[in-house]
Amino acid sequence: MQPQAEAFRAKLRELGEDGNVRETATSAHTAAEAAAALGVEVAAIVKSLVFTVTADGGRAEPLLVLASGPNRVDLDRVGAHLGGTVGKADAATVKSATGYSIGGVPPLGHPAPLRTLVDAALLDQELLWAAAGTATAVFPITPARLVELSGGEVLRIS
Repeated sequence: MQPQAEAFRAKLRELGEDGNVRETATSAHTAAEAAAALGVEVAAIVKSLVFTVTADGGRAEPLLVLASGPNRVDLDRVGAHLGGTVGKADAATVKSATGYSIGGVPPLGHPAPLRTLVDAALLDQELLWAAAGTATAVFPITPARLVELSGGEVLRIS
Protein backbone atom coordinates (compact mmCIF):
# COMPACT_ATOMS: atom_id res chain seq x y z
CA MET A 1 0.00 0.00 0.00
CA GLN A 2 1.24 3.50 -0.78
CA PRO A 3 2.66 5.41 2.22
CA GLN A 4 -0.07 8.11 2.20
CA ALA A 5 -2.79 5.41 2.22
CA GLU A 6 -1.00 3.50 4.98
CA ALA A 7 -0.72 6.70 7.05
CA PHE A 8 -4.42 7.37 6.56
CA ARG A 9 -5.24 3.79 7.60
CA ALA A 10 -3.41 4.45 10.87
CA LYS A 11 -5.46 7.64 11.38
CA LEU A 12 -8.67 5.69 10.82
CA ARG A 13 -7.64 3.22 13.49
CA GLU A 14 -6.85 6.07 15.89
CA LEU A 15 -10.42 7.29 15.32
CA GLY A 16 -11.83 3.88 16.26
CA GLU A 17 -12.43 2.59 12.74
CA ASP A 18 -11.17 -0.77 11.48
CA GLY A 19 -8.81 0.80 8.95
CA ASN A 20 -10.42 -0.90 5.97
CA VAL A 21 -8.54 0.90 3.18
CA ARG A 22 -8.71 -0.59 -0.29
CA GLU A 23 -6.49 0.26 -3.23
CA THR A 24 -8.23 0.12 -6.59
CA ALA A 25 -6.60 -1.31 -9.69
CA THR A 26 -7.51 1.82 -11.63
CA SER A 27 -7.67 5.48 -10.72
CA ALA A 28 -10.33 6.62 -8.28
CA HIS A 29 -9.36 10.29 -8.84
CA THR A 30 -12.88 11.28 -9.93
CA ALA A 31 -16.21 10.18 -8.48
CA ALA A 32 -17.10 8.38 -11.71
CA GLU A 33 -13.76 6.52 -11.75
CA ALA A 34 -14.14 5.54 -8.10
CA ALA A 35 -17.70 4.31 -8.62
CA ALA A 36 -16.66 2.25 -11.64
CA ALA A 37 -13.68 0.74 -9.79
CA LEU A 38 -15.87 -0.21 -6.81
CA GLY A 39 -19.01 -1.21 -8.71
CA VAL A 40 -21.21 1.26 -6.81
CA GLU A 41 -23.41 4.20 -7.75
CA VAL A 42 -21.70 7.56 -8.14
CA ALA A 43 -23.98 8.92 -5.39
CA ALA A 44 -22.16 6.65 -2.89
CA ILE A 45 -18.84 8.40 -3.57
CA VAL A 46 -17.77 11.19 -1.22
CA LYS A 47 -15.93 14.01 -2.96
CA SER A 48 -13.66 15.88 -0.52
CA LEU A 49 -13.48 19.37 -2.01
CA VAL A 50 -11.48 22.20 -0.51
CA PHE A 51 -12.60 25.77 -0.98
CA THR A 52 -11.78 29.06 0.68
CA VAL A 53 -14.34 31.21 2.44
CA THR A 54 -13.77 34.89 3.04
CA ALA A 55 -16.01 36.87 5.37
CA ASP A 56 -16.37 40.63 4.87
CA GLY A 57 -12.86 42.04 4.78
CA GLY A 58 -11.38 38.96 6.45
CA ARG A 59 -8.76 36.58 5.23
CA ALA A 60 -9.57 33.45 3.29
CA GLU A 61 -9.98 30.32 5.43
CA PRO A 62 -10.06 26.75 4.11
CA LEU A 63 -13.43 25.04 3.92
CA LEU A 64 -13.95 21.33 3.30
CA VAL A 65 -17.13 20.32 1.48
CA LEU A 66 -18.00 16.62 1.42
CA ALA A 67 -20.21 16.27 -1.63
CA SER A 68 -22.10 13.35 -3.10
CA GLY A 69 -20.44 12.15 -6.31
CA PRO A 70 -22.88 13.56 -8.87
CA ASN A 71 -23.51 16.86 -7.07
CA ARG A 72 -21.90 20.20 -7.83
CA VAL A 73 -21.33 22.68 -5.04
CA ASP A 74 -23.46 25.80 -5.38
CA LEU A 75 -20.90 28.36 -4.25
CA ASP A 76 -23.49 31.13 -3.88
CA ARG A 77 -25.70 28.94 -1.69
CA VAL A 78 -22.77 27.86 0.50
CA GLY A 79 -21.46 31.43 0.69
CA ALA A 80 -24.86 32.76 1.75
CA HIS A 81 -25.07 30.08 4.43
CA LEU A 82 -21.60 30.88 5.75
CA GLY A 83 -21.87 34.65 5.36
CA GLY A 84 -18.91 35.00 3.04
CA THR A 85 -17.52 34.52 -0.43
CA VAL A 86 -16.57 30.98 -1.41
CA GLY A 87 -13.93 30.20 -4.02
CA LYS A 88 -11.91 27.20 -5.13
CA ALA A 89 -8.71 26.54 -3.22
CA ASP A 90 -5.46 26.13 -5.14
CA ALA A 91 -3.35 22.98 -4.88
CA ALA A 92 -1.00 24.51 -2.29
CA THR A 93 -3.92 25.47 -0.03
CA VAL A 94 -5.42 21.98 -0.34
CA LYS A 95 -2.12 20.33 0.60
CA SER A 96 -1.49 22.76 3.46
CA ALA A 97 -4.99 22.43 4.92
CA THR A 98 -5.41 18.68 4.57
CA GLY A 99 -1.94 17.17 4.25
CA TYR A 100 -3.02 15.49 1.02
CA SER A 101 -2.94 16.25 -2.70
CA ILE A 102 -6.03 16.90 -4.82
CA GLY A 103 -7.60 13.61 -5.89
CA GLY A 104 -6.67 11.77 -2.70
CA VAL A 105 -8.02 14.07 0.02
CA PRO A 106 -9.85 12.05 2.67
CA PRO A 107 -12.87 13.55 4.44
CA LEU A 108 -11.27 13.35 7.89
CA GLY A 109 -7.98 12.87 9.70
CA HIS A 110 -6.38 16.15 8.69
CA PRO A 111 -3.50 17.79 10.58
CA ALA A 112 -5.86 20.36 12.12
CA PRO A 113 -9.67 20.55 12.24
CA LEU A 114 -11.27 22.08 9.13
CA ARG A 115 -14.62 23.76 8.93
CA THR A 116 -16.61 21.08 7.11
CA LEU A 117 -19.95 20.93 5.32
CA VAL A 118 -21.51 17.55 4.52
CA ASP A 119 -23.84 17.30 1.54
CA ALA A 120 -27.26 16.23 2.86
CA ALA A 121 -27.58 13.93 -0.18
CA LEU A 122 -24.90 11.67 1.33
CA LEU A 123 -27.30 10.79 4.13
CA ASP A 124 -29.53 9.02 1.58
CA GLN A 125 -26.90 6.29 1.10
CA GLU A 126 -26.41 3.19 3.25
CA LEU A 127 -22.65 3.05 2.73
CA LEU A 128 -20.25 5.65 1.34
CA TRP A 129 -16.78 5.39 -0.18
CA ALA A 130 -14.21 8.16 0.20
CA ALA A 131 -10.60 8.85 -0.74
CA ALA A 132 -7.99 7.43 1.63
CA GLY A 133 -4.93 9.53 0.86
CA THR A 134 -4.16 8.72 -2.78
CA ALA A 135 -5.94 8.66 -6.14
CA THR A 136 -6.26 4.85 -5.91
CA ALA A 137 -7.06 4.34 -2.21
CA VAL A 138 -10.60 4.40 -0.80
CA PHE A 139 -12.40 3.41 2.38
CA PRO A 140 -16.02 2.67 3.34
CA ILE A 141 -17.91 4.66 5.95
CA THR A 142 -21.54 5.08 6.96
CA PRO A 143 -23.09 8.52 6.55
CA ALA A 144 -23.66 8.93 10.30
CA ARG A 145 -20.04 8.07 11.08
CA LEU A 146 -18.83 10.44 8.34
CA VAL A 147 -20.75 13.33 9.92
CA GLU A 148 -19.51 12.38 13.39
CA LEU A 149 -15.82 11.95 12.54
CA SER A 150 -15.61 14.93 10.18
CA GLY A 151 -17.41 17.21 12.63
CA GLY A 152 -19.29 18.46 9.59
CA GLU A 153 -22.48 20.45 9.38
CA VAL A 154 -25.09 18.84 7.14
CA LEU A 155 -26.34 21.14 4.37
CA ARG A 156 -27.90 20.85 0.92
CA ILE A 157 -24.97 22.04 -1.16
CA SER A 158 -26.57 21.96 -4.61
